[in-house]
Parts: sequence; C-alpha cells; structure tokens
Amino acid sequence: MYMEQFEGKVFCQSCGMPLEKDEDFGTNADGSKSNEYCNYCFRNGAFTQPDITLEEMIEQCSRAMDEYGIMSLEEAKKLSQQNIPKLKRWK
Repeated sequence: MYMEQFEGKVFCQSCGMPLEKDEDFGTNADGSKSNEYCNYCFRNGAFTQPDITLEEMIEQCSRAMDEYGIMSLEEAKKLSQQNIPKLKRWK
C-alpha cells in the first residue's frame, strides 16, 4: 500500500509530511536545520501555528493532500487520523 514507499524516511513530527529535500526541513532558533519538523510547521525554533489543535492539524493536512492530488480527501483523513496522533508533537 501507500506507506511502503516511505519506509526508512523521516517525517515531520507535527504534520507527518515526508522530509526529503533540504528545503522541506524547518529551522532551529540558531538557523540550523531541524531534524524533526518541516518548514511549514517549524521556523526559527518555534511552531508556526503554536495554538493549532490535533483535530485542526488532521483537517489541514487532509485538505492539503487532497488539494495537491496526493490522495482523495477521504483517504487523507483516514491516513492522518491514524498517523498524526502518534507523532512527537501530539503525544
């Protein structure tokens, strides 16, 4: 299925986005690359949406995957609901 193509890859520990290219990674306060978070969720050592809830993150990510044609909204919601709550930010 879909997740096998991501075996061994690094994922944002906030939204679950695969971190593949240097520009995908967020930045720490000192300007270095964050190894845990993407550039959409984490910049300059802080979350870009510090008050977002888990439910809002699931909804936002599901819509993005649908809009970018990665998968249908229904599939994206299912995947997001299964995986995002397991990420470091939400534990």
